[in-house]
Amino acid sequence: MSQVKASHILVESEAEAKSLKQQIDSGAKFEQLAAAHSKCPSGEGGGDLGWFGKGMMVKPFEEACFTMKEGEVSNPVKTQFGYHLIKLTGKK
Repeated sequence: MSQVKASHILVESEAEAKSLKQQIDSGAKFEQLAAAHSKCPSGEGGGDLGWFGKGMMVKPFEEACFTMKEGEVSNPVKTQFGYHLIKLTGKK
């Protein structure tokens, strides 16, 4: 696997990320929550970041993406930008 496709929701606090993860686990749509809550401009498109390879994202984010299963939503991942919930949407 040389590339992954992912979407994310970026928020400022771990508590907010955990709350959103609980909503997703209870059936809320990831893309709708991204549009409503993400601090990243990608939120407008449901959090879609497109395809990327190793070395293109910050290390904690990349490590999470390359260990996830397709369709999985991560627990909060902390980077210098804040807390991310990541949904892996493809591998190739």
